[in-house]
Parts: sequence; C-alpha cells; structure tokens
Amino acid sequence: MPARFLKSKQSPVPGSAQPDVGSIVRSVIDDVRANGDAAVRKYSEKFDKWSPASFKLSQADIEASIAQCSAQTIEDIKQVQDNVRAFAQAQKDSLKDFEFESQPGVILGQKNLPINTVGAYIPGGRYPLLASAHMTILTAKVAGVPHVIGCTPPIAGKVPHATVAAMYFAGADEIYLLGGVQAIAAMALGTESIRKVDFIAGPGNAFVAEGKRQLFGEIGIDLFAGPTEILIITDETANPFTVATDILSQAEHGPDSPSVVITTSEHVARESIRIIDEILKGLSTADVAGVSWAQHGEVIVVDSIEEAWKLGDEYASEHVQVFTRRPRDALDNMTAYGALFLGENTCVSYGDKVIGTNHVLPTRKAARYTGGLWVGKYLRTVTYQEVRNDVASGELGRLCGRAARVENFEGHARSGDLRAHRHLKDEFAWISTAEGNL
Repeated sequence: MPARFLKSKQSPVPGSAQPDVGSIVRSVIDDVRANGDAAVRKYSEKFDKWSPASFKLSQADIEASIAQCSAQTIEDIKQVQDNVRAFAQAQKDSLKDFEFESQPGVILGQKNLPINTVGAYIPGGRYPLLASAHMTILTAKVAGVPHVIGCTPPIAGKVPHATVAAMYFAGADEIYLLGGVQAIAAMALGTESIRKVDFIAGPGNAFVAEGKRQLFGEIGIDLFAGPTEILIITDETANPFTVATDILSQAEHGPDSPSVVITTSEHVARESIRIIDEILKGLSTADVAGVSWAQHGEVIVVDSIEEAWKLGDEYASEHVQVFTRRPRDALDNMTAYGALFLGENTCVSYGDKVIGTNHVLPTRKAARYTGGLWVGKYLRTVTYQEVRNDVASGELGRLCGRAARVENFEGHARSGDLRAHRHLKDEFAWISTAEGNL
C-alpha cells in the first residue's frame, strides 16, 4: 500500500507577491563593493534603523553588555560553550596530519591548516540566536582560526546583550553590531573599517543566505542554508504528545519551516495532529509556528519501518528525530540527514541550543551530498610531496612522460623526461636539441 498522507503541505497562494531576493541582494553587494562603509551604513539605516558612530563594539561596549546579563545567563553560556568546545575538539583530534613513503624515496604528506580569517554571522531579527555564536565562532577558534569577526544585527534598535556576551566568550576577535546582506557583503568584500575575510559561516534569513550564495567563490561559505526542517520517524511506541511538542519546537523558527512526521502507526499520526492543534492555542509563538505547520506540515502513514527509513532518506531532512522501539536502527538504515536525534530522551532543541553538536546543518535535501558545519570546514586539507631518491624520480619521470603524451601534454611530458634523463640516462631528442642550442 502506498504511503498515506493524513496531512499534506499547502500549495502557495496563487498570485501572492514575493520579493525579488536575488536582485535586491545583488544591488546591495554591488553598492558595498563600490562604496564601502558608506553603503554599509546606508543599508543599516534602511533595514535596521541602526547607525551608530562605529558598528564595531569596543571592549567597554562588550563589558557593558556582559554586565547587562544575569549571572545565570553567563553561567549557562559558558556551560553550553564547554559542551560545544568538547565536541569540536574531539572532531579536531580525529583529523591527523600524516606523511608516508609510498615507494622508496617518495614521500607524500597531508596537513590540515586553519583558514586565516573567518566571518561569523549570528542572526537576530526575530530571536536573539546566541547559540549560533557557539556554533560558528567557537568552532572556528577550536580549529585554530587566528582571526574571527562576528556580526549580529540589533534587535528593534537595541543591543542584543546576551548575544554579544556569547560572541565574546566564544572567542570573537572583533564584534560588529551589523546585520543583513550589508554585514555579509562587508565581511566578504572588505571596507575601509571592516577587514575582508576568507570564509563566512552562520545561518540567516533568505537575504543573508542569498548574499552568501552570490559571494561564494570570492569567499568560502559553510552551507547554502534554507528554512529549518524537522522530520520525526515513529512506530507505535511513540508518545504523540512528545511528537507534537517537538514538531512545534522547530515550526516556530519561521513560517516556511517544513515539519514532517512519518509513522507506521495511524493512531500516533492522528493523535499528533490533534495535539499539535491544541498546543497551538496556547503557544506564544503560534503566529509563526501555526503558519509553518498549516502550510508546510505533513503527516504520513507507512506500512513498515523499512518504508519509513526509505522515505526519510528521500526527504533528506536537516533534523531527524527517531522515536521507535530501537532508535539506533536508524544509524544502519538511513544515509541522508543533517543530524540524527535518537530516542524520546533526545530532541532537536538540544542540538539547537545546548548538547554540543553543531546546529548549522544542510537543508533542502543538501544532506544527500554534505554534512553540516564542523571543525573541518574551517580547515584546508593540503598535501605535499618530496622525491628523495634519484632512481624513483627517474622512474616517475618515465611514467609521467608516457601518461602526459597520451593526453597530448608535451610540456608535462618533458618535465618527466628531464628526470628520466638525469637519473636513468634516458635519451630524448628534444633534450639533445635544446642543450645544443644553449
């Protein structure tokens, strides 16, 4: 029997006006490229109503923000950052430089070098997402990045004190109260007052994501990000109240956040829908979560857990929670996801906020070809080689000459010929002719 949709996502409203995000972003980037700080200030005034004497926060500004936070908030920031740091360090420790002798006298090696300068974007338009400071800035510093610039927007014309504190304790070398495409463009291109970075990480709205996309190539980026996604896979053992609660935890991210339940139990499916509708009546973020659930929520009943795994891989969701009798079976049966959350003791919100794994993850089915942000994204894996043995160099030269001539790369072939001539006394007409003309 095919999968049954007890709830499907809605089609877009015909004729609904959508902003031309690409054109708007392109015009901002072009303006910042041409006019630097003046353009940055113009768009900050336009979009955020924010135009201080300096967008960069001084040490005194940072200390003032920290002083505005409660002792509990500071303690919690540090505890979460300890968790993130421990996981990021374990990731880094798994990456080893190495060198080996592939044949006598031929040395091949690999090194992992940190990116020199990174820009971290910490969003804050709807909510102060200080957790993103842990994920982007702290992970970069664990990777060994020597200079990290952090940008975050003001919220309703005010300084987001807790976010500033999180950026500082994460290790940001410079902090700017600057948001939107203007922040992305300033970091990517450099201005009179903001240094150019080599790489930008961090989530953001559609305009921020489009800015990163358009500037990719001039700088590196972590991911092409889209709206937050959640997929919950269940069997009959799942608690529908837990399913409902966790679905809404992600639906409140934005009105376009997909929320999907795949289950082998029609009872779990119907009860989850009923409870979601009840919870929304008293949820403070229902104006966002309700729209997201109505327009992008899906509940699908399948006949077997094997079908659930297969369908889950087709969704390739950013976050996948597994509420089944044996949740760890997902590790052997699923291959396309940003992050797995196994069992009802675990929730996406832990990954978003506190547990230590990174919450910058692939969306829009990008999990089919990439993972999320991690220490390795801030490292450049480079190689080196050295041929110490004359005979080995000559033998490689012979091989290079033959291989390159098959591809009609005569210049490449001659580099190999020269080593074969020097070390193995091979004769080549082009060498004799060239030497005779010198």
